[in-house]
Amino acid sequence: MLSKVLKQYWGYDSFLPLQEQAMQCVMDDRDSLVILPTGGGKSLCYQAPALCREGMMIVVSPLIALMKDQIDNAKQCGISAATIHSGMSADSKLTVVRLIERGEIRLLYVAPEQLLTPRSLEFLGRQKLSAIAVDEAHCISAWGHDFRPEYRGLAALRERFPNLSMHAYTATANHQVRDDIVNNLRLREPEIIVGQFFRPNLVYRIARRERLVNQVGNFLDRLRGQSGIIYCISRADTEKLATSLTSMGYSCAAYHAGLSDAERTERQEAFVEDRVDTIIATIAFGMGIDKSNVRFVIHAAMPKSMANYQQESGRAGRDGLEAECWLLYGSEDTLRWRRTFEELSEEARAAGDAALQAMHAYCVSSQCRHRLLVEHFGQHWDRNSCDACDVCLGQLEAVEEPLIIGQKILSCVMRTGERFGATYVAMVLAGSKDRKILQNRHDQLSTYGLLLEFRISSIRDWIEQLIAQGFINRSGEYQQLNVTAPGRELLRGQVVPILMRPAKAKEPIAATATSLLNSWEGVDRELFAVLRAWRFKTSLARNVAAFIIFSDATLRDLARRMPMDLVELRSVHGVGDRKIADFGNTVIELIGNYCRDHQVQPSVGIVPPKTNLAETIEGPDAMQVAFQLFDDKLSVAQVALKINRAEATVHAYLQNYLNARRITDPSNWIAPELFELIKTIARYSGLEKLKPIHDALHGRIDYNDIRTATTILRNQGFQSIDAVPIDFTNL
Repeated sequence: MLSKVLKQYWGYDSFLPLQEQAMQCVMDDRDSLVILPTGGGKSLCYQAPALCREGMMIVVSPLIALMKDQIDNAKQCGISAATIHSGMSADSKLTVVRLIERGEIRLLYVAPEQLLTPRSLEFLGRQKLSAIAVDEAHCISAWGHDFRPEYRGLAALRERFPNLSMHAYTATANHQVRDDIVNNLRLREPEIIVGQFFRPNLVYRIARRERLVNQVGNFLDRLRGQSGIIYCISRADTEKLATSLTSMGYSCAAYHAGLSDAERTERQEAFVEDRVDTIIATIAFGMGIDKSNVRFVIHAAMPKSMANYQQESGRAGRDGLEAECWLLYGSEDTLRWRRTFEELSEEARAAGDAALQAMHAYCVSSQCRHRLLVEHFGQHWDRNSCDACDVCLGQLEAVEEPLIIGQKILSCVMRTGERFGATYVAMVLAGSKDRKILQNRHDQLSTYGLLLEFRISSIRDWIEQLIAQGFINRSGEYQQLNVTAPGRELLRGQVVPILMRPAKAKEPIAATATSLLNSWEGVDRELFAVLRAWRFKTSLARNVAAFIIFSDATLRDLARRMPMDLVELRSVHGVGDRKIADFGNTVIELIGNYCRDHQVQPSVGIVPPKTNLAETIEGPDAMQVAFQLFDDKLSVAQVALKINRAEATVHAYLQNYLNARRITDPSNWIAPELFELIKTIARYSGLEKLKPIHDALHGRIDYNDIRTATTILRNQGFQSIDAVPIDFTNL
């Protein structure tokens, strides 16, 4: 039943990892704590079971903006969802109350302060309820990065609704936060489900902050028109950076708690609706955003903890497509965060300092970025390389003679009396003529200018790396450097540090890892742009976020498959029954017109007349039957006869089958000699477009055969070459 609901409402053919297990807890009335990384599909873990059970599910959510996005998304999928919050008019609340009383609402989103009023509890106690879901459950823990005291009151729900199961969901929680959630919600022997924190679609890069506006501007130049978030520490930082980037022509807006409610709402909606490309924000922004097509997250300063970084950077690429996470850090970041801890309790300050130290060690580490994140949250790393961070992509390299460089740095720390900070020591080593150095007569030291050939910023990086490896400590109000016992061993040559620098032959923020570009394979980018423009206009007309109409992943799949009827459209990722009813014929017509105007051959040769929706979605799932027949080695013609479908439709099923099964043997569907011929041409023409192959063969080969061959070639890991095309006249 869950699988059927998943396909019918969301258009998904399969569950994401651990989703089905989490859903089954709701179905079986077993309490649960579900920790899935951002983009792991947490909301479906309670939404899908809510549609399979009698009664209404209560969903506790901390922010009105988050509830609005969730409800808009649910309604676009055909799900009856509503909210009651303090910002609604009395008439709007009454309308929702009437719908609840008639049993027409399956998901009710409500903030804890609204839910826990005596009036709300008394009203809900009279309704048929299915379960309680607590979203963003880490807010209940003082150890969590978004602690909200009002969440602590949710413990009363167990006493008020003892027969309802309770389910907590969050994207990040260490063992201490998990215990807090279980205890404070009074979960009864909950099943604790923890997903894999490794997200290979995110490319992580870290660099020292030098000229922030130029660094960020260069990055944005590569991703013009894409959605992204830039995080800063303070309100002033966001305004300053937003002003600079706007004056340079970038589409961006600042967001922070100092703005009025109306200003924050307007800027947030502009970002969600793709009217503003980049939001520049403090950590006040993010938890209320359910935007799937964020293509990058930049941290203009070091976050205050690994949990914050995992949560904030994880807002990129929620649709599963490639995205970039770039962290720029500076020596002053730690001090700035510590100043924000001054009014906290001693215990909280100690926890904050420990979190900052772990975050700083992450910034200056020479290990795989993904590995460090995964292991920080207690999971085992079993890969040699992530192929998705600057370290594993070879954009950092080990310095020559790290022992000698390390000894020079430590010697300078000691020669200056262990009374100065990292920047000062780096300036001495670089031979700076700074007035303070001359006044202290440190230009007379034997270590003065020992690293004259390197930039001060590079020396600063190495000092930070030595601190992270335990050879140097910081102490005192001014963060003076001190050599540790392991540092003295390094001075004696008994240990060798690992010192890294940007690779000379590679740009540190160059193109995304090629292994992640597979999501563009076979996509007609011009058609994708046409579909994206249509989605934007449609979202404005419906007053919803663009990604709620269709995600970027769905648009790419549409531009890859080019469905020409409603049956084929059903096989596209993220297209359920309601989306077909709302947009199906429009999308089919749009793709058909594009194919005719651009002389692109779709999977069906001509645009068919509009199909009756009822005729296409009733009866058994023909594609599943086709998969079984393809497993039995039947040809397209044989399958078409068996399931009573047109061959053009079955060819579309075959493409899905080849992709799903990762088929590499073409022999069942295309002659070996023909496959080799197409392979020869594709070596020069590439696989993205079929028309060059079709033209090279003078139209003698059917587009369906070419599509079958190119799909199998992709599964084989085929790569084209850069060369002058050969003459295919005699083929």
